[in-house]
Amino acid sequence: MLLQRVITAVVLLAILLPALFASNPLAFNIIVLVMLAAGAWEWGRLIGLRAVGAAVTGVVMLLLCLLTWQQGWLLNSYRVLWVVAGGAWVLLSVLLVKAGVPAWGRVPQWMRWLAGMLALWVAGLAIVQARQIGINFLLSVLALVWVADVFAYFFGRALGLRFTKQKLAPTISPGKSWEGAWGGALGVVLMSFAWVWIDAAQKVAVASFYTRLYEQGWWLLLVATLFMAAMSVLGDLVESLIKRSAGFKDSSQLLPGHGGVLDRIDALLPTLPLAMMLTSLVQ
Repeated sequence: MLLQRVITAVVLLAILLPALFASNPLAFNIIVLVMLAAGAWEWGRLIGLRAVGAAVTGVVMLLLCLLTWQQGWLLNSYRVLWVVAGGAWVLLSVLLVKAGVPAWGRVPQWMRWLAGMLALWVAGLAIVQARQIGINFLLSVLALVWVADVFAYFFGRALGLRFTKQKLAPTISPGKSWEGAWGGALGVVLMSFAWVWIDAAQKVAVASFYTRLYEQGWWLLLVATLFMAAMSVLGDLVESLIKRSAGFKDSSQLLPGHGGVLDRIDALLPTLPLAMMLTSLVQ
């Protein structure tokens, strides 16, 4: 299993990194389209659609992205869209996690389908626009989720249940602890201030997400990164809740050793639109 995970990770990086750093964003955009279509297919399966319905869901996502991108949606900033999407993520994810696993199954299937499609489409638009702003900006947002995951894992392993008596969400994701969540938040805060310092030292042409916040005050950077770390955890919990409701361990087996596409991008679904929201507001 470990070897399989490593091989898959190496292959993915070999595909993603050249596209990410290429001067022309076309290759990166194509990869994003493929991931969104695959994620939509997985979403169809998670909400109980049969094989044909799930496949159609993937095709619909592909056509929706192509249509809106062709209409110029990649070229303009949509502050209202980011605020609405970010607000919806905050409100609905909190309500869903609080309601628990049984509540998801009581939501009409068409509403679950629509919610997933909108979440994927908005996240796809956000990541492509973030790439257009600059590689440094996009990487700073992606790194937030990666660092939160790594710090949460090690803090959870080392300090889990040392200071609290309950897991973070035992009925949704029994492996997560409050100590892990706090460790993830600490890691994100440390990384954000370090990134600001590196931006200034290197005099980068394109400021990172953190530098743009820091320019409005260190306190805003602190509050915003803590908020983003919390939303990263919520995104993970929401997908875990949905998989548990559907009786799935992984969203699919498209990525051997890693599960499915949604398993890899669950925390990015809320954080990408929220990063674009905060960036548009401070600008």
